[in-house]
Amino acid sequence: MAVRQRMDLRQTQSLVMTPQLQQAIKLLELSNQELAAYVEQEIEQNPLLEHEDAAESIGDAAGNDSDVATAGVEPRDTSEIASTEAMPDVAETSLDSDYDNLWTNDGSEGGGSAPSLLTAGAGRGPDSDGVDTADALEQTLSREVSLREHLLEQIAVDLSDPTDRIIGYALVEQLDEAGYLSGELSQVASRLGCPLARVQATLERLQQFDPPGVFARDLAECLALQLKDRDRLDPAMQALLSHLDLLARGERDRLLRLCRVDGEDLADMIAEIKALNPKPAEPFMSTPVPPVIPDILMRRAADGGWIIELNPDALPRVLINESYVAKVRRTATDRAARDYIADRINAANWLVRSLQQRATTILKVATEIVRQQDAFFRHGVQQLRPLTRREIADAISMHESTVSRVTTNKYMATPRGLFELRYFFGSALADAEGGLGHSAEAVRMRIKTLIDTEDGGAVLSDDRLAELLRQEGIEIARRTIAKYRESLRIPSSAQRRRAKALRLR
Repeated sequence: MAVRQRMDLRQTQSLVMTPQLQQAIKLLELSNQELAAYVEQEIEQNPLLEHEDAAESIGDAAGNDSDVATAGVEPRDTSEIASTEAMPDVAETSLDSDYDNLWTNDGSEGGGSAPSLLTAGAGRGPDSDGVDTADALEQTLSREVSLREHLLEQIAVDLSDPTDRIIGYALVEQLDEAGYLSGELSQVASRLGCPLARVQATLERLQQFDPPGVFARDLAECLALQLKDRDRLDPAMQALLSHLDLLARGERDRLLRLCRVDGEDLADMIAEIKALNPKPAEPFMSTPVPPVIPDILMRRAADGGWIIELNPDALPRVLINESYVAKVRRTATDRAARDYIADRINAANWLVRSLQQRATTILKVATEIVRQQDAFFRHGVQQLRPLTRREIADAISMHESTVSRVTTNKYMATPRGLFELRYFFGSALADAEGGLGHSAEAVRMRIKTLIDTEDGGAVLSDDRLAELLRQEGIEIARRTIAKYRESLRIPSSAQRRRAKALRLR
C-alpha cells in the first residue's frame, strides 16, 4: 500500500486555558498570606492597581484635573464582596472545572506553575537620609537570645583564664540543639593541644551554668545536674538515675531494693524527676510563630442558627481608579502606549474579578461545611460526621477539585476554636447496621475519653476498647484501636498499668 500525504479538515472541541484563567484557578488554593504577597506583586507590576490607602491621594490628584471625563467615578474595592454572594457576570470560562490533567501551551502538566511569590516586595523606600525606615523600625524590636549567646556571656564573666575561655568556646560549639554535649572530650583536647584533665575541669565549671542541665553528655547526667542545682542529688536519687532503664520498664520492686527506700519515697523521687526538663535548651529553641488569620468568621445568630462571613482583614483591598485610567488613556498618543494601557486594564479587571470569585467560592464552601457539620458545632467533636469533598461539591454544584483547592490552607474561626477547613473531612467507620456513620476523628476522641476515665485498677486493653465501642454501635478492629491510640501518643495498656503502679499518674 502506497504511503502518501493529504490534508483533512476536522472539528474538535478542547478546553484552552488562558493565562488569566490559570491565574484565577491558582488564586483559589493560595492562603491569605500568599494571596497578599501575590497581590502586592501585581500592584508593583500594574500602575493601574493600588491599595485602598493610596486611593484618596490619587483620587485628589485626578479630581484637580478638570479635563478628566470620569471624575466622581468610585473605584472598585474587592473587600465589598464580603457582604454578598453574587458571582461576577463574566463571559469567560467558569473556574469550577477540573484542570488537573490539562496541558498548558508550554507543555507543562496541571495547569501551569503557581506564580512566584518569592520576589514580591513591600514597596518600601528609603527616607530622605537614605535609611529604610521600615528596616530601622525592625531593628528596634526585641529579639530572643540564643543558647550560644547566653552561654558565651557567662563564659566571659565566669572564666577569667584565657585558656579556659578557649576551651569553653570549643565546648559550646559541641552542643546539640537540646543542650547536650556531643563528641569526645579527648578530641577537643587533641584539637586545642591541651591536657584532657584541663578540658574535664572546664567542663565541670560549664555544667554549673544556666540553664541547669546544659553540657550534659547523657540523660542521666542532665537530670543529675538539675537535681544538684536543687540540692536534691542524694545517694538514693543517684541510684535511681543509674537505673533509668528499670524506671522505663516499670520494675518497681527492683528499684525499691536498689534505692533502699519505701514506696512513698520512691513515688516522691519519681515525681521530682518528672518535674525536670530532659531538654535544657528548650527555652531557647522557641521561634515566634506568626498567628493564623482566619479566612472565615462564624458566630451564632439570634435565632439559634449560624452566621458565616468572610474576614475583611484577610481580603486584599485592591482598587482600580477609573479616573486615573481615563487620564492615562487621554495622554497615550502612540499605538504601543495604547496597547500597553489596554493590556494593563485587562489584567487589572481580571485580578479584581478573580479575587471576587475566590471570595464567594470560599464563602459557599464554608457555608455548606457548617450546614453539614452542624452537630459538631453544637455538641462537640464526638458528633463530627464523616464528610467528603464530593458531598460538598454535589451540594453546591461545583467540581470536587474546586472544593479541594478552596479547603487548602483556609481557616475558619468558630465558637469551638480555629479550624482548617480540611479538618472537617475525614474517613468514616462502619456502624452496627453496616453504614458509614462515624467519623474517624470522633472515634479517636472517644478512645481518648475512655482511656482518660479508666479506673486505676482496671486498665483498658485494645480488645476491651474495641468491645466497648461495639456496644456503642461502632464497628472497629483491635488493630485500628492500636493505630488510633498510637496517633494520640497514648501508651499501651501494659505500659499504662506499670505507670500506674509507679504512681506516675
